[in-house]
Amino acid sequence: MDAQELQHILANGEDSKHQFKREVTRIESLAAELAAFANCGGGRVFIGVEDDGQVCALTPEQVRQFNQQLSNAATNNVRPPIHPRTENIATDKGTVIVVTVPDGLNKPYMDLQGRVWVKNGSDKRHVTSREEMQRMFLNAGLIQADTLAIPDSTLSDIDNKAFAEYFHKRYGYECTPEQLPVALINMGLAKDTQMTVAGTLFFAKQPQRWLPVCMIKAVAFYGTSIADVHYQDSEDIYGTLIEQYQRAFSFIKRNLHHVQNDRGFNTLGELEIPAIAIEELLVNALMHRDYFDSASIRVLVFRDRIEIISPGHLPDNISIEEIKQGKTKRRNPVLSEHAAHLLPFRGLGSGIHRALAAWPHIELQDHKNGNEFKAILTRPEPETQVIAPVGIGAGETVIGQVMPSITDPVTDPVTDPVLRLLQTLIGEPKAPSAMQADLGLKHRPTFRANYVYPALEADLIEMTIPDKPNSSLQKYRLTAQGKAVVQAQQNEGKS
Repeated sequence: MDAQELQHILANGEDSKHQFKREVTRIESLAAELAAFANCGGGRVFIGVEDDGQVCALTPEQVRQFNQQLSNAATNNVRPPIHPRTENIATDKGTVIVVTVPDGLNKPYMDLQGRVWVKNGSDKRHVTSREEMQRMFLNAGLIQADTLAIPDSTLSDIDNKAFAEYFHKRYGYECTPEQLPVALINMGLAKDTQMTVAGTLFFAKQPQRWLPVCMIKAVAFYGTSIADVHYQDSEDIYGTLIEQYQRAFSFIKRNLHHVQNDRGFNTLGELEIPAIAIEELLVNALMHRDYFDSASIRVLVFRDRIEIISPGHLPDNISIEEIKQGKTKRRNPVLSEHAAHLLPFRGLGSGIHRALAAWPHIELQDHKNGNEFKAILTRPEPETQVIAPVGIGAGETVIGQVMPSITDPVTDPVTDPVLRLLQTLIGEPKAPSAMQADLGLKHRPTFRANYVYPALEADLIEMTIPDKPNSSLQKYRLTAQGKAVVQAQQNEGKS
């Protein structure tokens, strides 16, 4: 570093990578500063500089004294010891000592009192939160959340059928009941007689009994703000990671538009965003989330974008640019190992690259203060060929509000929710409650607005008692046009 570069840094002021000190009066304070930099990606301490960036002269005696203090602090007052580098820069106002602290390889670093220090802007603080301490040990590779045993769980909580199918598919032979405990332990799915977090998330009969926050909260909004008081669709997604992935993917698909392109008039069309981009980001959220964090994964579908928000910022100071280039660090190694056989996941660091290749309109955000990672997929502007999933035409009133036009309903005869509804009516008429149950929907307004009303308006279904629409005996059946659509869909599936 030369005097010109030094002056440029001093002019910019202190930040999380640069700390100014006139002199060192307490070796404990210097040790805390060194530990904080080593825990947070490294940085520089400038000795002989006022808080405002003005250089104050250091005498040769002060330089010698400081070097001794630094050696003592780095070796005796920081655990484990660190190895900073020093450089003396001559300026027209005197000498400035630049101490460079590299990013630590053996985190977390602490002082003699056992306090772990981290940078907090241009200042520092010691870690007091249990969750933050856990994340530091996690990022250092000292513990992995997915390997921890679940207290009070037993091997009887494993879904034996699901595990047996996985074991046979992966290894080619049956796992006998006698071999089961050893197999689960060897595969990292159990410890002694208890399930691990990985075993629970993949093979427990009721994963949320033990890990209630390990689920996905999915909401689709009519507009572009999370503050909207009305939503289009909502679902709390529970189950194993496989079930969560499948249901979250289905949730996103049913709330996206479809584009006809060169496909037939009565076909579903293609998703407005390539499926592979959604798949990769969903799996990334499930595999790399911080399982020490008490938040859940969130999937938010807005009119102009999709947000997939996963607890846990990027580990070990990996940057967004680095993950775009394929750099990866497994936060949950046992989950990643088994996911390669159960989900569309390879663990090679190529998922983000594939998602961006399929859909370049993706913004990645790493929020360290909020401890979350967010992927934002921008949705394309609707065109005349877009098939709106909610079946809302110009000026239709929804829950007391007039929603803006999405597309011309004349070009929107069959949507994904409507096609699913038609499938439930193959064979015989059904009551609305039976249809809703077959579709797996819990929210009745969503069922009516997204499924029943569009199908009625398109003349694809009809009431069995049209003169008494509110009758308790009311059922719905396919019309001739509805049967034709179902037949066309079945024919396309065979071709």
